[in-house]
Amino acid sequence: MTDDLLARIQVGGEVPHHVAIIMDGNGRWARSRFMPRPMGHRAGVKALRETVEGAKDAGVKVLTIFAFSQENWSRPQSEVGALMALLQEFVAKEIGDLKKNGVEVSVLGEVERLGPRARKAVDRLIQETAGGDQLNLNICVSYGSRAEIVRAARALASDVKDGMSLDEITEEEFSSRLYTSKWPDPDLLIRTSGEFRISNFLLWQLAYTEIYVTDVLWPDFDREELFRAIEDFQGRDRRFGKVPV
Repeated sequence: MTDDLLARIQVGGEVPHHVAIIMDGNGRWARSRFMPRPMGHRAGVKALRETVEGAKDAGVKVLTIFAFSQENWSRPQSEVGALMALLQEFVAKEIGDLKKNGVEVSVLGEVERLGPRARKAVDRLIQETAGGDQLNLNICVSYGSRAEIVRAARALASDVKDGMSLDEITEEEFSSRLYTSKWPDPDLLIRTSGEFRISNFLLWQLAYTEIYVTDVLWPDFDREELFRAIEDFQGRDRRFGKVPV
């Protein structure tokens, strides 16, 4: 079935260049199995591996995932600690395959809030995967879109103070000061676990993104589910505010 889906999307039309994913449902997945929440996060790593491999096979060029929000810092310290330890474990276990498969990793967000060990792991991940030319994987950690927008506004205000004209402030100038300035805006946003909200994720960048919501909890998400989302995307009529000619 998975191979059939891949074959269909390969001939079915445009594959989204940039896919963004809100990985939701780890806690519910664990709770339904009478496990502690961190076990759901651990199970989600397998889903991420499957998704990265599936994105590369499908021809997606940029994959941006929402791993840890600024709001997540307010969760119980035990859960936050488990997530930071899992981040370090992910780097140690996955960095070899990421490099081998040509995946270049960027980490977007206020990474200065990470503890020394987690920050060291993140820095290693970025440095050792630099130059990968098959897939750009953006991992949003300690990320909040409103904070990102404020950060960009401050950068513009500083430039105005230094002599930039107000007339020079354009959407392109603003976008160039966002974490995602190196990449085009997402074509497709996938949200798992059936929730219909974007949770302070890429608010500026999602202006004309197609949204796909699945009831599948993140730990159960796999390449087949990714291909289903891409196939659905290929059936959309993207107008960008215009009318058909």
